[in-house]
Amino acid sequence: MMAPTYKIAVIQLHPEPMQIESNYCKAARFIKDAAAKGAQLAVLPEYHLTNWIPNHPQASDIYSQWEIYLDKYRALAKEQNICIVPGTIVERHEDPATKEQQLLNAAYFIDNKGEILGRYQKKNLWHPERPYLTSSTHEPHEVIETPLGPVGLLICWDLAFPEAFRELILAGAKIIIIPTFWTLSDCSPYGLAVNPRSEALFLESTVASRTFENTCAVVFVNAGGRVGTSKLNYAGLSRVAVPFLGALGDETKDSCEEGMSVVDLDMRHVEEAEANYKVRADLAREDWHYVYPRGETMGRTKL
Repeated sequence: MMAPTYKIAVIQLHPEPMQIESNYCKAARFIKDAAAKGAQLAVLPEYHLTNWIPNHPQASDIYSQWEIYLDKYRALAKEQNICIVPGTIVERHEDPATKEQQLLNAAYFIDNKGEILGRYQKKNLWHPERPYLTSSTHEPHEVIETPLGPVGLLICWDLAFPEAFRELILAGAKIIIIPTFWTLSDCSPYGLAVNPRSEALFLESTVASRTFENTCAVVFVNAGGRVGTSKLNYAGLSRVAVPFLGALGDETKDSCEEGMSVVDLDMRHVEEAEANYKVRADLAREDWHYVYPRGETMGRTKL
């Protein structure tokens, strides 16, 4: 049987700070355009509804609206007959044990019928996020069964941890989706002095490495800057990466500005990469010399 080809829209949205409704409306326009172009999946960046300003005076009230916007994306997915990963949505919850307020940074996979097939709460928090967000810590990375096959969700700084990818591909993931909010200024002053595009180099190199070393497709979707802004801090570089070819997405893969790429993802590249490199086959061996979690600790989810 021939491997399928999926049409995926990577939406490099510019999130206006704390403008939740206008950011949603702009995202919805991009998604409708993606659906009109035949995309089966649309993916948005991390923090696309709010940007990242956790100490903003209205942040608590805005983060309390998370369920309203999740429901809007569910309705939009059904209306447009398209699967959606709505970047991440920051959720305000009360801890049932301590009654303290918590902020969770979560990504969802919504199918084209508007059903939530899976959810992932960010595990590896970037250092400035740690005073504000609650990590999923030791919860396993779970694979989601979707209309595009087995999918794993990661978020931003998770990209830096090969262990997250290994756990997902051991559970069968063929596509790993990574909503991201990653800027050029995330580098240290030393690093910026050595190379002002250091973070871009990090992203380009690491996304390419992850797709080859895990024989999977990586859908990497980062925030972009305003179109026409002369001095942009946003890294952008949103892409679909596959073995053998590397980065796909002509409108965004080399750009830091807001925009959208619609990419044909041929899953034969993934199958042929595994046939060639046999990474998954080696990892699955009981006598393999590196130890990875297996069996009951690995997760596959159907909601």
